[in-house]
Amino acid sequence: MAQRTLLFVLFDGVQSLDVTGPLEVFAGAEKHTPGTYRVRTASLDGGPVRTSSGLTLVPDEALTTAPDPHTLLVPGGQGTRLPDPRLIAWLRARGPRVPRLVSVCTGAILIAAAGLLDGRRATTHWAYCDKLARDHPAVAVDPEPIYVRDGHVATSAGVTSGIDLALALVEEDLDRDVALAVARHLVVFLRRPGNQAQFSAQLAAQTAQRAPLREVQRWITEHPAGDLTVESLAARARLSPRHFARAFREETGMTPGRYVDRVRLEHARRLLEDTADGIEEIARTSGYGTPEAMRRAFVKTLGTAPAEYRRRFRPALTR
Repeated sequence: MAQRTLLFVLFDGVQSLDVTGPLEVFAGAEKHTPGTYRVRTASLDGGPVRTSSGLTLVPDEALTTAPDPHTLLVPGGQGTRLPDPRLIAWLRARGPRVPRLVSVCTGAILIAAAGLLDGRRATTHWAYCDKLARDHPAVAVDPEPIYVRDGHVATSAGVTSGIDLALALVEEDLDRDVALAVARHLVVFLRRPGNQAQFSAQLAAQTAQRAPLREVQRWITEHPAGDLTVESLAARARLSPRHFARAFREETGMTPGRYVDRVRLEHARRLLEDTADGIEEIARTSGYGTPEAMRRAFVKTLGTAPAEYRRRFRPALTR
């Protein structure tokens, strides 16, 4: 197998973990299987850059003299808000020539500005998805997944999702055993499915302004197996079902039913990841009632069945 060169783009205001997270994954794979990756970093002029957290990174070379890599990785950070026009021009010229283009977090904003996401499906940090869609209408922005693959272009969500994407690329380039060895060394999960939601139900929904609705949100989270029908929740909020459904959606940004679905799925995921409880018990305590109902919810939302989800996160439980 030919060695793949990976080039990480550095700039002032870059998010350090957007760089170091994926970099550690690929460097770990190289240590495990020598000759697979050559990891390089570069800034516009080859000089040091200061990250958004104040850490100084010293690149290996200048972007202007760096050879075309196999994989070009563009991180995000505060420096993407007012990017250097020279960096956008460099990306516009070099991006189409690389076999694989990867962005982490708001790095998607940079490659979109260079026209490299036009006509493609992409994601970024959930807080910037609206901006990406608004500023670049030719990009099909999906705010849900932790990463998206569209041809040779891969975009990932906020910060640590860059690690998930890097592990998925290592598994694709080499094999699962190498990716698993790297994940174990870094003490992270092998990989989360790319279509796993970026954030929890509580983060996805806005917090209601009115106290009775906030109390309902808390109740749902603490009692996923309870009676969570609109009628029951409306009674808890002391509102009519129609008034409750309308108010809940206005204040949280989603319907009560969708919020309940997200909370139950999140609860089941955590039990699959963190406990040895059986599938039937998890289905019951998460409010699904039956394993089949839980399986349908997992396949619809995550594209995988509960047993396969657990195998990815807790392989020791499925041996």
